[in-house]
Amino acid sequence: MVAKRGLGKGLSALIPETAEREEKENSIEIDIMQIQPNQYQPRKDFDQEKLQELACSIEEHGIIQPIVVTPMEKGYQIIVGERRWRAAHMCGLKTIPAIIKEFSEQEIMEIALIENLQREDLNIIEQAKAYKQLIDEFSLTQDDLAMRLGKSRSVIANTLRLLTLSNEIQELIKEDKLSPGHGRALLSIKDKDVRNILAKKVIEEKLSVRDLEKLTKNLKNKNQKKRKEQQKQKIIKSPIILELEENLQKILGTKVNIINKNKKGKIEIEYYSNEDLERILEIITS
Repeated sequence: MVAKRGLGKGLSALIPETAEREEKENSIEIDIMQIQPNQYQPRKDFDQEKLQELACSIEEHGIIQPIVVTPMEKGYQIIVGERRWRAAHMCGLKTIPAIIKEFSEQEIMEIALIENLQREDLNIIEQAKAYKQLIDEFSLTQDDLAMRLGKSRSVIANTLRLLTLSNEIQELIKEDKLSPGHGRALLSIKDKDVRNILAKKVIEEKLSVRDLEKLTKNLKNKNQKKRKEQQKQKIIKSPIILELEENLQKILGTKVNIINKNKKGKIEIEYYSNEDLERILEIITS
């Protein structure tokens, strides 16, 4: 087992702090083509406009702080400084100042995560995926990870839960169309289709997290009440009525409840948005 370190204290837990002049003295110029990006880099999207600004600064002032790399079988892998490396590429530089250090595979992944977390460069979904990768690849518990990153276990757990949302909702969170709070509120709804419908409703109607929490709570209470009613009704429903319900549900693509009393009754058809209602009406009237 790898010894635990207090990574929450910062990169200095793995990369000892040194004076800027000492860093420059220990750095060497490395062929930029011999350097590869960090395979464990949790940040997948780099802001091209900000990279261009950094490239312009490098053209004018040069690279003030060396990047940190670790030796590979062929060339080097970036540990810290991928943005500088990418910007140097944009400038057409042939070499880049770098400090060479030896790191374990786990340390490489942790440093990449911590560097981005400290600069707040990662969106919440990227953070969650990085947490999951650390847990899966190195058999860490959530408590282990929380201790190593200097975060509470509840923060780790709540962030990881967002990965159980659909890819569509995760993308909306990454794009800041939904907040992590919206995502956590949607997790209280078991039906994934209903989650997606509610996510669209939040965006269309600009609902706050509190609005969504009220909506999900009302929906859950309504569904619980309806389930209890349906359970009672199923006891007295004839096989013919149950078969009719099943056939209607297949045709309409939603829940249907037939209430039959003394040869009279009503048909309840559920819908979850105005668009869903229009879809059902189109089926009925076509």
